[in-house]
Amino acid sequence: MQKVRKVFKRVTLGILALCCAVLGVFTLAGCEKESKSYTRYEITAEYSPENRTLAGTAKVTFENGGNGGVSLLKFRLFPNAYRQDALYRPISTALHATAYYEGESYGEMVISSVHGAKSWEVMGEDENILYVYLPEALYQGDRVVLDIGFLTKLASVNHRTGVTKKTVNLGNFYPVLCGEKNGGFYETAYYAEGSPFYTDAADYFLRLTVPKDYVVVATGGSAVERLLESKKVCVSSCVGAREFAVSLSRSYRVLEGTVNGKKLAYYYHADTAPQATLETLKQAFACYETLFGLYPYPQYAMAETGLCLDYAAYSGLLFLSDGLTGEARTAAIAEGVAKQWWGETVGSDNVENGWQSDGLAGYSLACFYESHPDYGVRRDDVVARSLKEYRSYYDVYGSVLGRTDTRMSKHLSEFIGGYEYRCLAYDKAVVMFDVLRKSVGDKKFFAALRRYYGANCFAMADVGALIGAFEKAGVDAHGFFDGFLSGKVIL
Repeated sequence: MQKVRKVFKRVTLGILALCCAVLGVFTLAGCEKESKSYTRYEITAEYSPENRTLAGTAKVTFENGGNGGVSLLKFRLFPNAYRQDALYRPISTALHATAYYEGESYGEMVISSVHGAKSWEVMGEDENILYVYLPEALYQGDRVVLDIGFLTKLASVNHRTGVTKKTVNLGNFYPVLCGEKNGGFYETAYYAEGSPFYTDAADYFLRLTVPKDYVVVATGGSAVERLLESKKVCVSSCVGAREFAVSLSRSYRVLEGTVNGKKLAYYYHADTAPQATLETLKQAFACYETLFGLYPYPQYAMAETGLCLDYAAYSGLLFLSDGLTGEARTAAIAEGVAKQWWGETVGSDNVENGWQSDGLAGYSLACFYESHPDYGVRRDDVVARSLKEYRSYYDVYGSVLGRTDTRMSKHLSEFIGGYEYRCLAYDKAVVMFDVLRKSVGDKKFFAALRRYYGANCFAMADVGALIGAFEKAGVDAHGFFDGFLSGKVIL
């Protein structure tokens, strides 16, 4: 077995600045290609705070991109994970008390109709998949339009989908077409660990009715279409989004700024230093555009909200926990923003290779601190902490279980819990990327990441795409990645 020693060669900030200057020459070659989405959602919904419900319809236009004859479409019903009798709960036991601030609370999604289908039924391992049988098979270039009626009942919970004390989080609130994989639609449950999503990019248009005193922040921004007596209708749209999310609050205030011509907005309700928070957001955004490539949308928003997680990332929108302070808050912002590059614009299989987005986002955080020494955290500090956490996991689990499975590439259901997931998919990945960078040098390392980003915008990139990007940069990467991912490398 190859042994990687804890010897980290110090790379000066001057080298990083030079690297950024070299890479900056190619910034315009970032993510410029247009989205080739085969699915369009037109969602019309109304939120009722009295009932904690969102009633609406999703008009879904699906075009077969070339996977033979398609006669069955499958949609994930994420809110059903909040049911009282759900087999897979979206929140771990460790976070249960923080999440359910008023005690147990439940939610679900009820499908009332599917127009344009031959028939439909709710199936899946955990009543979490809507099967839509089409009147006839679709071949390449054929389209179908479905109108899906749904009612989403929201739990009182600090999570991706739910009502918090001051806000309403609407992540994954509509029927979401399962991502295509191996010639079919990939079914998976909602696991508490990691980000249990496998979703293809699509085009979105939302028309949302809310009480007049609510502020709406959404993927793609939000504009008031018309005012009613006690309500207002807000519209939003986005082309090539991995998913669409919304946050609502009667308490939101907003600060705005720009970075490289992109509009950034920060919606907050409890932050006592919102201008400083916005500055951190702008710094992270600018850092990643320089290092990795251009952000593909004209605007980006961050919403401070009730959340038992540090953050939840969606295309064009970041949910930031209102319970964070100090370095934890800075880290959540910088890491959450990085998810726009790794996981949102460039998709990957979060269910079977969570390290691909979480590890890159974690290492991006290290790069952010390296670029901004005024925060008092060095890149080596981030890597050293990750290595310490990983080694603690290795020692503890090895002594308790008599064995330690250090594979990074495995299904979310195979992880013992959130701690193991973090140590393998995040901490070990951060160390892996830093070892690789020190082995090949800054120029090849960042050139490979830029190539990976530019070639896979709006696509679902497999592990081979990432390895291939390093190979094209002149790096013998196959053996290196295999050693870490298979657990052969001992740290």
